[in-house]
Amino acid sequence: MSRVLITGAAGRLGRSTVAWFLARGHDVVAVDRVALDATSEAAGHAGAAPRTVVADLTDADRAAQVVAEARPDAIVHLAAIAVPFSAPEPTIFAVNTAMAFNVCQAGADVGVDAVVVASSPTPIGYGNPRGWTPRYLPLDEDHPLEPWHAYGLSKVVLEETVRAFARAAGDRTRFHAVRPCYVIAPEEWAGAPTQQGHTVRERLLDPALSAVALFNYVDARDAAALFECLVTAGDEVPNGEVFFAAAPDALATAPLAELLPAFHPGTTTAATALTGDAPAFTAAKAQRLLGWTARHTWRHELHDTTDLLTTARAAAPTAPAQEG
Repeated sequence: MSRVLITGAAGRLGRSTVAWFLARGHDVVAVDRVALDATSEAAGHAGAAPRTVVADLTDADRAAQVVAEARPDAIVHLAAIAVPFSAPEPTIFAVNTAMAFNVCQAGADVGVDAVVVASSPTPIGYGNPRGWTPRYLPLDEDHPLEPWHAYGLSKVVLEETVRAFARAAGDRTRFHAVRPCYVIAPEEWAGAPTQQGHTVRERLLDPALSAVALFNYVDARDAAALFECLVTAGDEVPNGEVFFAAAPDALATAPLAELLPAFHPGTTTAATALTGDAPAFTAAKAQRLLGWTARHTWRHELHDTTDLLTTARAAAPTAPAQEG
């Protein structure tokens, strides 16, 4: 197996990603601004444990040092300010873009096999208080980008950074970006609060809570599996590609053809294509090029869905907090 350096290792997605790579026999170097919680799943798995490094990757010299000393075969870059409006706009943009550039540069300098960078669906532009109309649904990687806040803009720059390094690297190092949908960690299926403080059950019972993210989601383990697919992929996948990591259904108890127009009036026409439990985002590209499909869905992960399917309510449109 390979040595994989994972940044943002102490975060919600990072913990599951570290655990995933450890469980599959990879040698993991876990990097974050804070030390890993010794009780978290990222701290060790089945007798294996990552080598941990505390570092601020906005410092280009420090990022280069960490990668040069680790000598990884691949890098999975997850470190970022992960929620829109959770810090001042200039800070979000500066931190996210600097870390992505520094990590890509460090990987290129060492000549790692692959650098996989976590982006976001938010550059698509949904949630704009001035209105948003998709060109079509479900959304794929070819849909035009219309970022309207610093977080979404930072992810556009991140993806262009990945493409620039891919063009410069040729066949030496593969650079790819993944847009994970709303990440749900394994413990959150059992009732732990999600990123916005609500449980998964609460998000299903009140559509307003998930509407801001177009009812998208992905299990953290499925996102980690996609990262591994890209780390181990060969030249059959064109360099510089971007992939959605999305569950095959929506985080909703009613069809999005009904729900989306209630919260996003500009989606009324395009949403007619989303019948049954079809999601607003498609991961067909990852299936086609990598054979990846999300395995975990809320219908299988929640222990009892009977009450959800019978008592879910259609809440009036509100203006929930922004999320990825």
